[in-house]
Amino acid sequence: MARTNSDDLLMEDDLAAAFLGGDEDLAQPVEAPQPVAEMPQELGEPVDDEWENTDDFPGQLAVDVYETADKLVVKARTAGISKSDLDVSISDNILTISGVLSGGEDEQTTRWHIQECYWGEFSRTIALPVQVREDENSVKAELKDGVLTITFEKEKTEAPKKIAIQ
Repeated sequence: MARTNSDDLLMEDDLAAAFLGGDEDLAQPVEAPQPVAEMPQELGEPVDDEWENTDDFPGQLAVDVYETADKLVVKARTAGISKSDLDVSISDNILTISGVLSGGEDEQTTRWHIQECYWGEFSRTIALPVQVREDENSVKAELKDGVLTITFEKEKTEAPKKIAIQ
């Protein structure tokens, strides 16, 4: 099989020929890959790529999920979000945390230099890894120091019972 001159990797055409049984193309010269084009924008110019438009997709919320002997705990960093801008719900062991993070827009902004912070709607839906009790007395949600902590009581499950085969 033909190999490239520089890095001894099999070329795609060589692999296809080897698996399809056609060795006649192996004698053909292999074209070198084309170099990546230079970035057309000058430094500091805004990039207008379609894939960067996040208006239709709510931001994601990072979470930690862990359990203790009798509880399941979900923690999420929610710095800058007030209780009134948060919505937490659970149905069929599916937890949804959503809300709005406001404050990133300034009408007087003429040009962004760096924009890494997410501002706007966010949402996170999590299938909980263990069965939890969903009644109001079994769930506790607390927002303190920018961290939302939701604590669930785990559903009591009976140990599997052995069934005698007759």
